[in-house]
Amino acid sequence: MRIALIIPRWPKDSFWDVIAFKFPLLSTSLLAGLTPAQHEVAIIDESLSEIDFHQEVDLVAITAITPLAPRGYEIADEFRRRGKRVVIGGIHATWLPEEAKTHADSVAIGEADETWQEILEDAEAGQLKPFYRQREKTDLSRLPFPRRDLLPPKGYLFHNLIQTTRGCPFDCEFCSVTALHGKTYRMRPISEVEKEIQSLERSKAYIFFVDDNIVGNLSYAKELLTMLSHYRLRWISQGPIQIAENEELLSLMARAGCHGLFIGFESLREENLDLMGKRINRVQRYEREIRRLHDAGIGVYGSFVFGYDYDDASVFDEFIEFANRNRIDGAFLPVLTPFPGTRIYQRLKKEGRILTEDWSKYDMATVVFRPKRMTVEELQEGFWKVNRSFYSLPSMMQRIFNPFQFRRSLIIFGPMNLGLWPAVKKAKRYAKKNRSSMFYGKDS
Repeated sequence: MRIALIIPRWPKDSFWDVIAFKFPLLSTSLLAGLTPAQHEVAIIDESLSEIDFHQEVDLVAITAITPLAPRGYEIADEFRRRGKRVVIGGIHATWLPEEAKTHADSVAIGEADETWQEILEDAEAGQLKPFYRQREKTDLSRLPFPRRDLLPPKGYLFHNLIQTTRGCPFDCEFCSVTALHGKTYRMRPISEVEKEIQSLERSKAYIFFVDDNIVGNLSYAKELLTMLSHYRLRWISQGPIQIAENEELLSLMARAGCHGLFIGFESLREENLDLMGKRINRVQRYEREIRRLHDAGIGVYGSFVFGYDYDDASVFDEFIEFANRNRIDGAFLPVLTPFPGTRIYQRLKKEGRILTEDWSKYDMATVVFRPKRMTVEELQEGFWKVNRSFYSLPSMMQRIFNPFQFRRSLIIFGPMNLGLWPAVKKAKRYAKKNRSSMFYGKDS
């Protein structure tokens, strides 16, 4: 069979669709690696290339997160109109399989590593089932190497995405990862990770370990980092800020080539941290922990969620001052978005605070719920303000381009900061154009 694995683009009016740096989606190249050799596979990332709906294809497989689901449905409908069979999977389809089924012949629910072969066999026999669900969680020791050869040669900041674990031991109210995997944490054999590193052909020194928490198991993390230290690598990953309190682990990460960590700080308000279930974070330790990471040569890409119940309109200026003072290398600064399947969605739904279920608006840049301590307008304006300020040239010069203190992480975080410049400019234009018509509800 000829199989097309498709990743929909962001909506054209989204804050994120013009970002200059992009990452491939590991799940598609993993599925390609799981596909038997007799099939012909192509990966199509619509953010980089247009979809040819006239192509000769026997099976179309679409994966989408919530804000991309409406576009995914459009793609599915168009291929089905042309008589092609379509399977939809991914986290949104997992939580709303009946919705997804109205646009597809089949829906893959949850992980699909161990059902993909069955889907292909049924598609080849013309007997696709309506739904496929794995009985057990994926055995990570059986993962293939991703088919990186199918990725476009240009357009991605990182080509080398590697996964060593799945899941996270934390249980944050807003997190889709915990909602999907529970509090399970599975680890891939170190020997398999090492073989994959040795197999890399393109820019071997640059790797993004996509684990949701690369140090969720300390003994495994130490073994992994010891192995990585035997290679001359530059890599980034995700982990908790508490890494900075473990001197042995921090030193090992630096020796292993870690140039940066995506860290979920989430909030500068202790009450928010307690409410969201991330009590392991303590605001009073943030500055010391950031300094320790920087002293080890590890850049900090922080995630801060705006709009939680104890945020008021002062939180935006508070963050900007904090970020510049601590020279945070980069940041993901979304509006709180209650994705289907998460506890925060269930809570806000019960409280009657959800303003829309137009999934295209669940882009982490649009307010889709009613905040408690500010208006919808204040939260939306605050989102634009905090992103424009953080990614302004004065802020970037202060945070990462300091001529008196060169950081090795600049080689990664410099392009990431500059890559958000088009989105920041777009946000400013979009805010002026849509100031009076962008809201879904008014606070009473």
